[in-house]
Amino acid sequence: MPKSKRDRAVTLSKTKKKGRGHKESIVNGIRDAVEKFDSVYVFSFDNMRNSKFKEFRDQLQPNGRFFLGSNKVMQVALGRSAADEIRQGISKASKLLRGDTGLFLTNIPREEVERLFNTYEGYDFARTGSPAVETVELKEGPLEQFTHEMEPFLRKQGMPVRLNKGSVELLSDFVVCEEEKPLSPESARILRLLGIKMATFKLNLVCRWTPNDFELYREESDLLEV
Repeated sequence: MPKSKRDRAVTLSKTKKKGRGHKESIVNGIRDAVEKFDSVYVFSFDNMRNSKFKEFRDQLQPNGRFFLGSNKVMQVALGRSAADEIRQGISKASKLLRGDTGLFLTNIPREEVERLFNTYEGYDFARTGSPAVETVELKEGPLEQFTHEMEPFLRKQGMPVRLNKGSVELLSDFVVCEEEKPLSPESARILRLLGIKMATFKLNLVCRWTPNDFELYREESDLLEV
């Protein structure tokens, strides 16, 4: 009787940040899920936010399972080539695990998975270094959204402000950020104070594998950027 591909020994000696046992548990978890669920999706993500991801993940449980982490470990679990893949053709999906990507395994119909992934978006405050999606400029005059206690903090962020009769006043027009330019730490803090959310958390389907089919959702040129 031929030996199951799933029972092959796994070499994880090159990954050192976490213990071998932790990585083996991920490998075994993925391989168990491949046996349990009919479809395997690779997805990429933009502006990962743990709370937003948990919110999305909770929508799909218990009818699916997500895996995030080391791409190399996930590739080992699926097999990195036709020679060591755990199911025929699944290494095609494994090779697309690069950059900010993860796995979703499920029995949910394809149309429903595509609808959920394509329509879900979560908004949050942008982090330092992220490109601004718009230019934000504050005009000279009173800043009624800020209390007088905040005046010293605003000055530390580079804003030309003073207290005028107990109110924060901007002494001249001030550009918080410019569209497409990376946010400075000060800009990111001011945008948070203003309640302006520029980061959009989104999941993008990359490919879908089933025992009978393999489907690519994104063009190869796009995948090279993942």
